[in-house]
Amino acid sequence: MKLTEFEALVREVCEAVPEQFLEGVAEVVVSARTVPHPDRADIYTLGECIPLPVQVGSGVEGVQSRIVLYHGSFAALAHLQEGFDWRAEAWETLGHELRHHIEWRAHAPDLEDFDWAVEHNFARHDGEAFDPTFFLSGESPQDGVYQVEDDVFLEQVVRDIPERVSFIWRGMPYAVIPPDGAELPCFLTIEGITQPPEGQLVVVLRKRPSVLDLFGHGGAFQATVRVAP
Repeated sequence: MKLTEFEALVREVCEAVPEQFLEGVAEVVVSARTVPHPDRADIYTLGECIPLPVQVGSGVEGVQSRIVLYHGSFAALAHLQEGFDWRAEAWETLGHELRHHIEWRAHAPDLEDFDWAVEHNFARHDGEAFDPTFFLSGESPQDGVYQVEDDVFLEQVVRDIPERVSFIWRGMPYAVIPPDGAELPCFLTIEGITQPPEGQLVVVLRKRPSVLDLFGHGGAFQATVRVAP
């Protein structure tokens, strides 16, 4: 999709957004820039919500923002992903940036926490150091279950690594055997389940949370295991 076509698409999407969600948004613009992730290949920043300074006495109340969607980043992903849906991605990106804006105005940092969790999940996938509590900042549809983008994490609080780990996934009981040398905190990526999530299913074994969690971390054990017979 050409730049001018994308600009027209973004205007259509903006016109469909309820007016109250755009309160405090100075403008939504399209940039031709491509913004790759500084460290990770094939990851691009599709949009950005930029807070604007408000002068005292200007008559403007609350946080003001400028939202930018990067056409070059959309085009780069379209080359990588077959069947890339420009409209759906534009909707999702605009919604994401609007949520940033709304939470800044409400002084609620939930989305920033989620973005932080996504960054640490990228690090986990790439075998780099990550904060083992990151998944707790994901979405939580029920107690002990957390989702960061397409990956689902099942939390189990334990004292030590058990010989056998049992869990329920979509109503079905499963069990896995932790590998030799496993240590807490332990991230076990599960293979062999029926109806897997869009991404990975990960069982996280960790000790009971404590105040020490606030003072950094010493890494985490990771392994891929298959469900036991």
